[in-house]
Amino acid sequence: MKAEIIASGTELLLGELTDTHTSFIASQLALMGIDLYFVSIVGDNYDRFLSVLKQARDRSDLVIITGGLGPTRGDITREVIAGLLNEKMEIDSGLKEYITGYFARLGLEMPDNNLKQACLIPSASSLPNPLGTAPGWWIERDGKIIVSLPGPPGEMQPMWRQEIFPRLQKRGGAVIVSRTLKTWGISEAKIDQLVGRYMSLPNPTLALYAKDDGIHLRITAKADNRVEALKLINTNERDLRDILKEAVWGTDSDILEETISSLIQAQGLSLAVAETFTNGLLIYTLSGAKDSRLFLKGGLVVNSELAENAISAADLAVQAREKYSTDIGIAISGQAGKDIESALANIAIDSKDGRYNLTCVLSGRPATLRRRAVMQALFNLRKVLVSKG
Repeated sequence: MKAEIIASGTELLLGELTDTHTSFIASQLALMGIDLYFVSIVGDNYDRFLSVLKQARDRSDLVIITGGLGPTRGDITREVIAGLLNEKMEIDSGLKEYITGYFARLGLEMPDNNLKQACLIPSASSLPNPLGTAPGWWIERDGKIIVSLPGPPGEMQPMWRQEIFPRLQKRGGAVIVSRTLKTWGISEAKIDQLVGRYMSLPNPTLALYAKDDGIHLRITAKADNRVEALKLINTNERDLRDILKEAVWGTDSDILEETISSLIQAQGLSLAVAETFTNGLLIYTLSGAKDSRLFLKGGLVVNSELAENAISAADLAVQAREKYSTDIGIAISGQAGKDIESALANIAIDSKDGRYNLTCVLSGRPATLRRRAVMQALFNLRKVLVSKG
């Protein structure tokens, strides 16, 4: 089954609202093995909407429309679907009773405009919406399916889960499973060079994404069932790990600070922080880890303008460790470059077993520079902890 999504609403084209429906529905389709090939955004113009919907229905088996089911003149999704299928809309008595009852329960007078939400065409069955006045439409005709869902996420997502997902799931199809490998220390171009042959495979597929915590490799497999899909993923994951080795630091939902928390607690160690350039972002990030109070004993934040890089990161790491009597001290100091989009960051780790120092050149806007310095520091801390383990 080939699917297509149409997000309707002029407000989306004007940038007044962000289309969050597409990403949600796309992820749901993937769970059922339904291929999503096209996504469109169209405004509240009948002719253009009709043209987009006709094209979608001609080339896709399943067309999912979000928005345009309200009571106003700009809500034209019903009219467009009726026009495409050349069917007449008529008020459904059951829907009329529901909508009038909805307003009555709220003690409100129902505007006459809301009656258009009680309309159906012969090919459409209504989808209940207990959270609003806009029922959805499910249409099957000529071997094609059109699904129309309300725009508010609080109404659309429950309707999808309760009405649409079960109907599509019953139709069978493949299962799609994904796993993400997270790497650090290798550029996207270098990874592409190393694993390029895997990116041309039809199943599983491999895609690369640049993120704040490194380069992610997403392996996606399609099979008749989850067990077979996982076998495909596991085979490729072993190969990729053999190629990338220690650059792989986590998978899927792993978070770096949580990984560090697990490592440091497993070794029974304690940690203190000192920083100038990052203005407290390092200790803030570490403190967000679960049970951070068990290992994170304190931190020093020195005003970077006052410090003027006079205090080295190595000295700061020693000061932090001694002040809080911890096993490890980690520090970041830095100096902005001549332009505002570069910086020289110094990272130091001091422990009873030795010292680690790194100087790196970073690029980006000020907030980005600080985040990148923190990530670099955390990855070097992880490296030290892994070597200790």
